[in-house]
Amino acid sequence: MKAGENQMRIAKAAKFSPMQNTVLGWEVEDIEAVVTWLGKQGVTMEKYPFVQDHERGIRTTPNGDRVAWFKDPDGNVLSVSQHESLARADKPR
Repeated sequence: MKAGENQMRIAKAAKFSPMQNTVLGWEVEDIEAVVTWLGKQGVTMEKYPFVQDHERGIRTTPNGDRVAWFKDPDGNVLSVSQHESLARADKPR
């Protein structure tokens, strides 16, 4: 399988128990747009108790980073995140 220009190999295990923590995540530029797009594809965001935006499932951390979680068909926890702290560091002063 290719992801952009990167080749990926994924193997299915005969016996599998999904991890309870995030196993894979993507950094995105606009988390709200990505969460909306995922929802239109039928993906349900996880609504953890510590998430402030319960409608969209987006958590904002104290430093301004934002994260949303969802599960793949096997129950693995995946995430998308928008790192405001990194965006601020990239901007010229």
